[in-house]
Amino acid sequence: MTGHHPQTRAVHPPVTVPAGSRPLSVPLYQGHLFSFDAADDLAAAFHGPDEAFFYARMANPTVRSLERAVTELEGGAGALATASGMGAISTVLMSLLRGGDHVIAQTTLYGGTFALFQDLAERWGVEVTYVSGDDPAEVRDALRPATRLLYLETVANPTTHVTDVPAFSAAVQGTDVLTVVDNTFAPVLCKPIDHGADIVIHSTTKYLSGHGDVIGGIAVFADPDVYRRVWDHAIDLGSVADPFGAWLTVRGLATMPLRVERQSASALDIARRLAAHPSVTRVHYPGLPDHPQHEVARRLLPDGSGGVLAFEPAGGRDAGRVFSEAVRLISLGPSLGNVATLVMHPASTSHRQMDAAALAAAGIGAATVRLSVGLEHPDDLWSDIDQALAKAT
Repeated sequence: MTGHHPQTRAVHPPVTVPAGSRPLSVPLYQGHLFSFDAADDLAAAFHGPDEAFFYARMANPTVRSLERAVTELEGGAGALATASGMGAISTVLMSLLRGGDHVIAQTTLYGGTFALFQDLAERWGVEVTYVSGDDPAEVRDALRPATRLLYLETVANPTTHVTDVPAFSAAVQGTDVLTVVDNTFAPVLCKPIDHGADIVIHSTTKYLSGHGDVIGGIAVFADPDVYRRVWDHAIDLGSVADPFGAWLTVRGLATMPLRVERQSASALDIARRLAAHPSVTRVHYPGLPDHPQHEVARRLLPDGSGGVLAFEPAGGRDAGRVFSEAVRLISLGPSLGNVATLVMHPASTSHRQMDAAALAAAGIGAATVRLSVGLEHPDDLWSDIDQALAKAT
C-alpha cells in the first residue's frame, strides 16, 4: 500500500497469513467476507458448503472447524452449526418437512421443541403423533405413508427419560423415515449415529461450550445428501453460527469429556443423597436402580448418565419454588451443562408452553425441580441443597 494516501492504507491493512508454521489452536476468523483473484473462483464458491469461503452466511473457517470437530465426535458425514440450539432444531425440521407431512415424536420433549411442533401443525398442517418413548412397537403402529421424521431425545429434559435409540431407530429401518436425536444431555456418553440415527442435534450452549458464555447449536448428519439438503435451506433461513461463539465452543470442546465425566459422577452422588432424603418424594436420574430406564441407560450410557437430574420435593409447587429461591451456592437460572450448578422449575419456565395434560404426559410435576450439576465439590453442593430443602418442606 505504499504510495497510497493514509485514508486508503487505513481501509486496507496488511493481512498476515502464517508461513512456515501453523497455529496450535483454532484461529478466530471474525471477518465475514473473503476476496478472490478470479471471477470464476468466486462463482464456484456459491455452489456448496465445501467450496471456498466467501461469505460467512454460507461458511466461515472458524465455524467450519467447529462443524468438523463435532462431526468427528459424533461419527457423522457433515455438520451445520447454528446460532442457537433451537436454531438447529428449527433448521432441520423446516428443511425436511412440508405441509401435510407426519412426524412421530416422544412425549418427553424439550418445551421449545414441543412448541415448534405445535406451530408447524397450526401453520403448515404437519401432523405429530406422540409416543411414550418406551416401546418401539408404538412407532411401528404410528407409521403412515406421510411419515417423514422420528424425533427423539437421548435423555429427556427434565425427567431424564432415556430412549432406547437403537430399538427406536430399528423400528423405522426399511422406510424413508429419518431418525432425529437430540443428544444435548449426553455428549461423549452416547453417539446416536452409531445406533442408527440419521441426524444428531446439540445445543452447543450447554455441554459442548460448557462455560455459560456461548449460545449456539449444531446438527450432525450421517448422510452427506441429507446434509446438503438441509444446508441448501439453512443458507436461506440465515440461521448461521457466529464465528466468535464457534471459537469459544471449540475451546470448550477440549475439556468437555473431562467435565462431563465429573458432572456425571457428582450428579449420581447428589441423586443418591436426594433419594434418601425424607423431604424428597421422587428423584429422576438414570443412574439410580429404580429409574424406569435404568437398564437402557446402562447399555446406552455405560460411562455415566449425565449431569442433569430432577426431583420432587414434598409440598408441591410451592415447595419447588421455595427450594429454587433458597439455594445460595447454586444459581437459580436457565440452561444446563455449565461449570456452575444451576436450578430451575421447568413447569413455569422451560416447559411453560405445555398445559397440564401435556406436562403430565411428559412426566413433569408441579413441584419438579431440575438440577444441572456443575464442577463444584459434591459435598458443598449437598450442604446447599440440604439447607434449601429444610426451608422448602
